[in-house]
Amino acid sequence: MTGRVCRYLAILFIVYLSYLNNGFAQTQNTDNLYKKPLVDVLKEIQTRFKVQIKYSEPQVKDKWVNYAEWRFRSDVDETLTNVLMPLDMKVNKEKPGVYKLKEYEYYRWEVQDGWAYLDTLATKYHDKASWEKRKSEIKPELYQALMLSPLPAKPNSKPIITAKRVFDGYSVENIALEILPGVWINGSLYKPLNVKGKIPVVLSPDGHWEKQRYRPDCQIRCATIARMGAMAFSYDLFAWGESMLQFKYEDHRRSLAQTVQALGGIRILDYFSSLKETDTSRIGISGGSGAGSHSILMTAMDDRIKLSAPVVAMSSYFYGGCPCESGMPIHQCGGGTDNVELAAMAAPRPQLLVSDGGDWTAHTPQHDFPYLQKMYSYYGVQDKVENVHLPNEKHDFGINKRIALYDFLIKNFKLNGAAVKDKTGKYDESKVTIEKENAMYVFGDKGEKLPKNAVMGFENLEKLFPLSTTK
Repeated sequence: MTGRVCRYLAILFIVYLSYLNNGFAQTQNTDNLYKKPLVDVLKEIQTRFKVQIKYSEPQVKDKWVNYAEWRFRSDVDETLTNVLMPLDMKVNKEKPGVYKLKEYEYYRWEVQDGWAYLDTLATKYHDKASWEKRKSEIKPELYQALMLSPLPAKPNSKPIITAKRVFDGYSVENIALEILPGVWINGSLYKPLNVKGKIPVVLSPDGHWEKQRYRPDCQIRCATIARMGAMAFSYDLFAWGESMLQFKYEDHRRSLAQTVQALGGIRILDYFSSLKETDTSRIGISGGSGAGSHSILMTAMDDRIKLSAPVVAMSSYFYGGCPCESGMPIHQCGGGTDNVELAAMAAPRPQLLVSDGGDWTAHTPQHDFPYLQKMYSYYGVQDKVENVHLPNEKHDFGINKRIALYDFLIKNFKLNGAAVKDKTGKYDESKVTIEKENAMYVFGDKGEKLPKNAVMGFENLEKLFPLSTTK
């Protein structure tokens, strides 16, 4: 092919592209719904309003905006809402003139919207009797929403327990419980040494933090609780920690994760309630972040839990940013509910809410906590619900949050605070030994001890839930 022919074909191609562009412009009418690519609309918004919109190519790929030009208004925020809402997308305003494109966050509301909805829920009851009726409506529906009604048959297997490691005032042993055929929930049990009589238990699910339950602050918390005289069971969320021997990390972001976690909590309660050494009148639960949401749900579902302490979790305007917290329709129970009303189901059992100024718990003292005080007042025990608010802190389970938990456990479970305090009365966590991660494994350094009947892969887990909505 000669150079002259190539140039001729190139010119034809350019003319063809020009024709397509002109044709596209000419077809901006109702017949094609005034359709434009989202990326072009965002560029036009940036030019017209002189703002910056951050986005990635995958976010805008193959997305179109119907009646694009008709969605523009004189205000940039209103324009962005009009353009993005039909696509289930939104923007976060990082600073004046700078926006970041995000998927629509169904679980995150405006503060005032969350408060207004909680106020609407509160009109459904006005005393203990009407609230108990409301609870009786919600509770069975929670099990149904999680596909746990009826509960799956419990495997007839013994727990897998590793060798015990003994430290200063406490011991640690790793335990795996089979919660479904071939599905285990793993954790580490911290136990006090030289304790007489029945021992309280504090379930300690792990939240969405790096290094899971192997983190130093998690080990410190559980070991300190054990040194005060209680058992603390630190366990993995689904597809988190050692559970990842059976499932992938992305499986944690599937709705069924919430069901498996709730079932795991029930099986853990079954196990510890069956032990002769357990004081069943003193079983508590305390987790942070996503595990705080899990703690609220488990307390609402199971009366065997006598104390709860969700940390940096509860909010009327945030339903949990992970499917393991809101993936199943638990918030549609009772005609609609939220995490604060679910937390109220703990009443009259002691409950501690730890909040901070750096996340969705920043406004807890203003509205959500007064609501809970009112709910507890129906039972005449308003003092049984407490809020420790740390306005200058962020989303973690740091020392001040742990101290709040220790104080609450000492007060309500009569633990021995003197065992973990120095001569000045301050908590001393220095006697805790931080173990290496592999010391906390149940199934060996490389998973070589995982039982042969282990369910491998999410698709095989789904087969255990025939009605699973994830299909």
